[in-house]
Amino acid sequence: MKRWFLSLAWWALVATGIASANEHTKDSTDKVKQNLAQKQAILLDVREQSEWDRGHLQDAQLLSLSELKRAASDTAVKEKLAKDLPKDRIIYCDCQRGVRALMAGTLLERLGYDVRPLALGYDELLEAGFPASKK
Repeated sequence: MKRWFLSLAWWALVATGIASANEHTKDSTDKVKQNLAQKQAILLDVREQSEWDRGHLQDAQLLSLSELKRAASDTAVKEKLAKDLPKDRIIYCDCQRGVRALMAGTLLERLGYDVRPLALGYDELLEAGFPASKK
């Protein structure tokens, strides 16, 4: 019951705009591609494992929003996050429609990352020329 309530409270904050203070990046898709190619940025897919398994962008890393939320209260998850995501690179978050990318951006920003959520969802990024990972 407590977990359900916390989840409901999270979504209520998001709906009112309090938890999602971030904005989508102003970087153009060409700038995003350039930063990724030059290893100045990391592409972080914040969808769930089942969505990732159906297809994801080449060179993306998976860190689901649900796992990222756990980093706020779980020291082991927070330590793994610090090990896996360098703070000296831009973090571009992507998801299916852009909403979870914003939420992830807010959480990562609070942890000190230069995070830039992408407004385009997975299918739109494919259409914009981002290559899909080969299965």
